[in-house]
Amino acid sequence: MAAETLRCPMCGAPASSDATSCQHCGARLATVACPSCFGMMFIGDKFCPHCGAQAARAEVPAGTREVCPRCKVDLEAVVIGNTSLRECARCEGIWASADALQQICADREKQAVVLGMASHIPAAAGFGAEEKVHYLPCPVCQELMNRVNFAHCSHVVVNVCNKHGTWFDKDQLRLIVEFIRAGGLEAARAREISALEQERHEARTAHVAGAWDLNNIPTARGSNYDLWGTGIAAAASLLLRFLK
Repeated sequence: MAAETLRCPMCGAPASSDATSCQHCGARLATVACPSCFGMMFIGDKFCPHCGAQAARAEVPAGTREVCPRCKVDLEAVVIGNTSLRECARCEGIWASADALQQICADREKQAVVLGMASHIPAAAGFGAEEKVHYLPCPVCQELMNRVNFAHCSHVVVNVCNKHGTWFDKDQLRLIVEFIRAGGLEAARAREISALEQERHEARTAHVAGAWDLNNIPTARGSNYDLWGTGIAAAASLLLRFLK
């Protein structure tokens, strides 16, 4: 469907297919409704324009009050597929609890393995684009959240409360899902393992170098022979690792 043929259901004004609200009357036009990629869908669409999955969105009673960290309005409680989230009707941001985000990540990694969807990891547009950094309060405890580059390599900066969850600005959750499906989390794990191995190697090298310090070489006057033996053993052990 061409963008110019879309009409606002409230006032009938033309609207772009990627618009989330009507520029004329302000009515809401799109919501996060895709249970697969968590992409925004034009109200009334049955299938996601991003991945083709069938819409599955339900609004539920909020229970507890949680406030949008940007707009300061109450967050709506929604269930997308089988995932419970909080959503801001004004800025389209999404609040995911720690458990909900863990479920999303695990499910999307399983999908990537089963469907063979791993591909080039997309770089999110606008990474680091904010001229001035603003730290947002957690919707639950109101303490300022940490700004984190998700998985350290996704180029999607999200706001994280270590106790309660993660705040995603408009469309960020869909970008994270794309990143995971492209093998981003696996690549991040491999990078972390490589960094740890490098640190261990440097620590071993430093230990051997210290053990071989010339000040510890035994002389006729008598020195620490045990430390000398440790240096020999450490060097031998390191050499064996190189030869394996």
